[in-house]
Formats: sequence, structure tokens, C-alpha cells
Amino acid sequence: MSTAFPIVSLLAGIGVLLVGSGLFGTLLALRAGLEGFADQMIGLVMSAYFVGFFAGTFVCPALIRRVGHIRAFAMFAAIAAATVLLHVLIIHPVVWLALRVFTGVCLVGLYTVIESWLNAQTPNAQRGKVFAAYMIVTLLALTLGQALITCADPAGFTLFAIASLLMSMALVPIASTSLVQPTPVTTPRLGLRFLYATSPAAVAGSLVSGLVIGAFWGMGPVFAQRIGLDNAGVAALMGATILGGAALQWPIGHLSDRVDRRRVLAAVGAIGGMTALVAAVAANGTSGWLLAAVFVFGGLAFSVYPVSVAHLNDHLQPEQVLEGSSGLLLLHGLGAAAGPAIVGVLGPRSLLVYYAVTLAVLAVFVALRIRHAPPVAMEEHVPFTPMVRTSPEALTMLAKAVEDAAQPAPHEGADSGHPPSRT
Repeated sequence: MSTAFPIVSLLAGIGVLLVGSGLFGTLLALRAGLEGFADQMIGLVMSAYFVGFFAGTFVCPALIRRVGHIRAFAMFAAIAAATVLLHVLIIHPVVWLALRVFTGVCLVGLYTVIESWLNAQTPNAQRGKVFAAYMIVTLLALTLGQALITCADPAGFTLFAIASLLMSMALVPIASTSLVQPTPVTTPRLGLRFLYATSPAAVAGSLVSGLVIGAFWGMGPVFAQRIGLDNAGVAALMGATILGGAALQWPIGHLSDRVDRRRVLAAVGAIGGMTALVAAVAANGTSGWLLAAVFVFGGLAFSVYPVSVAHLNDHLQPEQVLEGSSGLLLLHGLGAAAGPAIVGVLGPRSLLVYYAVTLAVLAVFVALRIRHAPPVAMEEHVPFTPMVRTSPEALTMLAKAVEDAAQPAPHEGADSGHPPSRT
């Protein structure tokens, strides 16, 4: 009980934060459309969040080390809650763009604090289970955030106040904790050239995942608005996509544990692209078919990144997993920053076609790689772990879980003097 309670408290804190964050991201995209912002500007505003998120992965750890976890968390939460309200007090695209950068920095700082604490409190034997629970809480909280869109008119002040309130309330379980503050982890990164030489398919998958998922978060609500969905329809479309990502990651991931992961990546890209086209057709018909299509699409699209991470980890030694995963997180972040801006230029109504083309390119690239390189032996596969893009601190938990799984049983290698290799 003494071990479980701090973990549950931390999960509750991140859950409340993500409900507010999920609500705010969709709300802002809808409000930008209602205010008549140009499509290109909406794309830039929504991309600015991911620019801030990317920058925050470098800036926030040093700040946390200097002032401590609780003070840093309080500062990030206060700024994030304030920026939410400033969006509705100062309605101007350039101001919003700057505020979105600050929001991205603050949120990655909040995630870093909670994830480092979660990592420090989790027993070694439970890391895999806790990481999976964290991903479940993340996806369910983001889904709940979409549902809150229906509580009030996006053209008003109420929903902004609710989002700000939720981000502030995330302070409660963290600021009141008596836990010893963990030591922030310094996360070195393997060079991108090394990562590409090690696993081109994993590098391509992470970049494409960022391009697709970033466009979904940034421009998905605008697309739904432009095809004539009301607030409930927007919430349903966003929620169905996220729930698909939560429900289908496990079966897709377990399949990738049993076959060449590149074949799974290629299939996910091809089927995901076709599903996006089906959704584009369904967008002109009944909403039921559209929701079914985006549910399947979400399951496929949200699986690209974790399958890519698992495929790279198949090629790495356990002590390299943290560095390698952080490199893929960097690529995913770059793609996520570019995705909304690209769709803004193309036009929000082109979103599903953009998905289809991007995923088709991934499928073709990975299929070519299958022809040029042999698969990783099944015994070298590390267990798949579902995930969404987060801060590097969560990857520390994943890396330790992989390293623990790679340790031989006590009777293995007892006379050899060294553990078995993972070549």
C-alpha cells in the first residue's frame, strides 16, 4: 500500500492535467476557426505548441535541477493556467502563436516532473506494468478532455476557464506530496546518423508518426469543424480516434512481437492510409461510418511510434535503449511541429488525404527496407510497450524495464562470467 499510493497519486495528477490539456488543444483549434483565422495561421499556431514542447525537453530539465521538482511544477502549472486564460483575453493570431510556445514548454516541464517522480517511485519489477498504466491514463484523460467540449460554447469564456482550472488542480496531488524529490536524469542521445544506420525503418516511422499525430492534434478539430460537425460531433471524432489508439495498440504491438516488425509497420502504413481514404469518403455521408473509420485509423496511426521504438530497441543493447528512444522522440517531435503547419497550407479539409499520402510513403519505404535487410531474430525482440509521445523522463522507465527484461535468470550464465549478448 505504501508503494502503490504515491504511484496512484501521481497518475491522478497527470490525469487531471491531461484532461485540461486535451480540452484546451481542441478548444483552441475550434475557437481559431470561429474567429476567422486564416488556415495557414491556424496551422502555425497549432504547430507552435509542438515547437515549445520540443524546446522544453532541453530547457526544463536544467530548470528543474536548479529549483527543485515541486517549485518547478508550481511555476509551470501557474504559467500554463495563465496562458490558457490569456488566449481568450487577447484574441490575436500572433499573440496566440507566442502563447502556444509557452504552453508547450510548460506542459513538457509538468510531464517531466511527474514522470521522473513516477519513475523513482516504481519498483523495478513493476516498471513495465506502471508504464502501461501511465499510457492508459494518458489516452483516457485526453479522450475525456474531448468530451468536455460539449459542456459550453467554444465561442465563450467558460471552456477556457475549465481548462485553466483543471491545469491548476493538477498541482494538488503533487504539491501536497511528502515524497523525496528524485534526481533528474540526464538523457544523452545517440546521433541521428547512427540511429538511421541502425534502423532506417524506425527512424522513418517516428518521423511519419509525428507528422500524422501532430496534424491530428492540431488540425483534427478544424477539419471536423469545416465538414460541418457540431461541438458534439467534433468531440466524438477526436474521442473515437484516441480510443482507437488506446484499444488497438496492444494487438498490433503483440503481433509485432511475433513477426518482423517492419512488416507490421508497412502493413500499418498501408492499411492506415487506406482507412484515412475511407474516412474521407465517409466524411461526406453518415457520421457512424466516419467514426468507425477514424477509430480504426487512430488504432493504426497511434501504433506507428511505439512499434518504431520497439523495432529500434531490437537492434540496441539494453544500456543504449534510453539514448535511442530519446533520439526517436526528437524525430517524432520535429514531425509533430511540422504536421499542423503543412496541413494549414494544404487546407484543413485535406487532412485525411494528407494522412493517406504520408502513411503510404512510410509503407513503401519500409517495404523497400524489408527487401534490402534481413529481419531481427525473434529471440532478439524486446517486448512491445504501448506509448504516446511524452517527455524523455518516461523513456527512462521504459529503458529500465527493457534492461530488467534482458537480465538472465539467476541460473543463466552463472559460469560464463558475463551476460548473453544481444547482437
